[in-house]
Amino acid sequence: MADNKSPRPVNAAEALDRLGRLSLRELSMEGLLQTVAELVKTVLPGNPETSVTLLVKDAPTTVVYTGPLALDLDETQYERGHGPCLHAARTGGMVEMSDTRTDSRWRDYASRAVERGNLSSLSIPLTIDETQGVRGALNIYARQPDAFDEASRTAAARFGPYAAVAAGTMYAYQNARTMADNLQVALESRAVIDQAKGVLMERYKLTPDQAFQLLAQASMHANTKVRDIAEHLVRTGELPAAAQRSDGDRRRSRVPPGRTGRRATEHS
Repeated sequence: MADNKSPRPVNAAEALDRLGRLSLRELSMEGLLQTVAELVKTVLPGNPETSVTLLVKDAPTTVVYTGPLALDLDETQYERGHGPCLHAARTGGMVEMSDTRTDSRWRDYASRAVERGNLSSLSIPLTIDETQGVRGALNIYARQPDAFDEASRTAAARFGPYAAVAAGTMYAYQNARTMADNLQVALESRAVIDQAKGVLMERYKLTPDQAFQLLAQASMHANTKVRDIAEHLVRTGELPAAAQRSDGDRRRSRVPPGRTGRRATEHS
């Protein structure tokens, strides 16, 4: 949220100056993005509500918003797959709806906007990381028709870089956390699978590859992930019931999986 202890900026120039003086050591990227949205709401005309859309590989989310009007209209566009904020993010061009009551584009969306009291809007594209398929838009939903003139369009565009930097940093951080979490899961999976392989190697005198093949076959028979089969074996000492029939066949034949030769022929 914007700093309520500071006086409200009287114009866009003052708001932008305030943004430039913020200390990022004392403010998270989400906090900065929310501050941008609040300042835009404060200084732009039309009694607006604002939001920021993040579009990752064409999957949209609203990362900050100043009120339910902005969130509702964002989500209305996401449900329909089109609208001014999505068009701005996808094309990299500013999109203005001067009067949602008469604009011929996206009529199903526009009728919802009118119903909710949004009579004009402005969506500013955000350049984030197109190489990763990450784009965005700063959305301004005014309650008056023809709310924006050339000066307010220019001012809105000047807020864009602040929103883009904050949104991009948020995405990069979240993506790094996801990658780290996935790596941790992968390491944990590797550890339990190695434990299960060790059990099978000792029990049946198998090589590591043969032990993994047995786990993979059990996974296929039980229609369960290899990691889950391994966890069950490590926890109980047994393969799941669906895999034990083939396990029993192998024990009766005394031939570990993957072994060939005369002994295999004799017991086939």
